[in-house]
Amino acid sequence: MKKNLKFILLLIKYKLSHMMMFRLSFFGVFFADGTVFLVQLLAFEAIYSRVDSIGGWSRGQMIIFVGTFSIINALNMLIYFFGIVDIPGKIKRGDLDQYLTKPFSPLLRLTFESVNPGSLPLVAASVLIVCYGVSVTGTVVSVSLGLAYAALVLLMTLLWYDMELILRTIPFLVISVNGIMQLEELLIELNFKIPGVLYKGMSKAIFYFILPYGIMSTVPTQLLSGALTLPGLAQALGVVVVFTVFALCFWRFGLRHYQSASS
Repeated sequence: MKKNLKFILLLIKYKLSHMMMFRLSFFGVFFADGTVFLVQLLAFEAIYSRVDSIGGWSRGQMIIFVGTFSIINALNMLIYFFGIVDIPGKIKRGDLDQYLTKPFSPLLRLTFESVNPGSLPLVAASVLIVCYGVSVTGTVVSVSLGLAYAALVLLMTLLWYDMELILRTIPFLVISVNGIMQLEELLIELNFKIPGVLYKGMSKAIFYFILPYGIMSTVPTQLLSGALTLPGLAQALGVVVVFTVFALCFWRFGLRHYQSASS
């Protein structure tokens, strides 16, 4: 563990020094993604100017929902997205060979080699959105509740990582995954606009247990607004555990079927 931690810190240091050579693009993610979430927030504000609630959720809860999704997205961009997004390309080109021949875990290196500190301002801005939502709901957030919310957000970030890893492991077994990547974008966009509490029946089963994008922002929002039940929390934690175990096992399975394109 100590050896892996030193390796991760070295990757982060290298990436940070490289990014500072291009200062103009350092905050590119903040402006791009920040604009998207601001537009979504304004859209919900316009809707709530006409209605009191959506699916039983108040305006404050919806603001927390947008802020929470923004935090998870920002952590995704900050930590691992730019490292694993090109896994399909590395498999196709045979570039994965250089990761497999090194003495460190290839998945560990892929995950942390392209951290993006430029997403830190987006994390801070997203936290402010959540705080604004909390003030609108009038919820009193204790230290323990705040820590529980932060822990749940980190777990949902891990779940997002699991989904990205699973989808990008499929190229070990098939030739093209362009359709799968497009589907991922559509699912994320859909679940960013629709809180999980609005799903019923089959759609809830799909977006809670099969493609669990529906719980990523919904469950932390429910916790912070006092609407999360103990069975609901246990259910969400179970989903994270199952998908994490499956993602790691599926990655190992994919590596065993890897055939270098450069050989």
